[in-house]
Amino acid sequence: MENTTEVTEFILLGLTSDPNLQIPLFLVFFLIYLITLTGNLGMTLLILLDSHLHTPMYFFLSNLSLVDFGYSSAVTPKVMAGLLTEDKIISFDACAIQMFFYGGFITAESYLLASMAYDRFVAVCRPLHYATTMTTGVCACLTIGCYLLGFLNASIHTGNIFSLSFCGPNVVDHFFCDTPPLLTLSCSDSHIAEMAIFLVVGFNVLFSIVVIFVSYLFVFVAILKMRSSEGRQKAFSTCASHLTAVSIFYGTVIFMYLQPSSSHSMDTDKMASVFYTMVIPMLNPLVYSLKNKEVKGAFKHLMGKMKTSIGFFL
Repeated sequence: MENTTEVTEFILLGLTSDPNLQIPLFLVFFLIYLITLTGNLGMTLLILLDSHLHTPMYFFLSNLSLVDFGYSSAVTPKVMAGLLTEDKIISFDACAIQMFFYGGFITAESYLLASMAYDRFVAVCRPLHYATTMTTGVCACLTIGCYLLGFLNASIHTGNIFSLSFCGPNVVDHFFCDTPPLLTLSCSDSHIAEMAIFLVVGFNVLFSIVVIFVSYLFVFVAILKMRSSEGRQKAFSTCASHLTAVSIFYGTVIFMYLQPSSSHSMDTDKMASVFYTMVIPMLNPLVYSLKNKEVKGAFKHLMGKMKTSIGFFL
């Protein structure tokens, strides 16, 4: 990627310029990030340690937790540092790196959610073939594919943006290096880059949504055909958490990216961005743990073992 820009750094305006809100916002974001860190890494560790959770569904969930932690960490620490120190400068290269990792992880999450929907389809509609269909090799290939597609998309996305010329001004009306505010700063024609980004993001979102929609269409048909009310309730409960996560994630992404740049309001974008960069990664572990008896059971089992170990040493 050839750097043809005169700008060597950007100034991130952040969420607010009111000094009275800097510390309260820092404390709120610190709490959110702490819950995100604890929840996602805790979920990954719990799945790793409990043999009862060594199934395809929880394998995908552990990777979803890692991805949530990844794209939250690409944005949140810099935001908190800016609020605490009021250092709002980010170098050109650091801006590109932030966009690359954020874009890679969030696209990987999109494909992971689609993979989890396919897993639910096989579990509900093809239960007798589940063990032979969702093998360790298949799950590993799907997950690796999610990461590869995610960072391929991030490479295209970041390359399109940072191949443009930035002659000044260098003030980004946002709290991180996101596409819409950077496009407005480019002094070169950004229509081709904007169209390429729209097509790539549109393909990723559309493909994932189609996989999820078709998978759950078959799932709901299979559930309606079940004669046992207990079986229907169990099938619904296994899908409820995933459907909640899908609705929150795709609703925000579609609102943010699949609209023309002319219709963007930066204040609205900032509020939406806080939601999907910080709040969603915090919510996912809560959604999956609060509605999942197996996760709660594994957590209680792990706590019991820890108490026994501590009691032994004391």
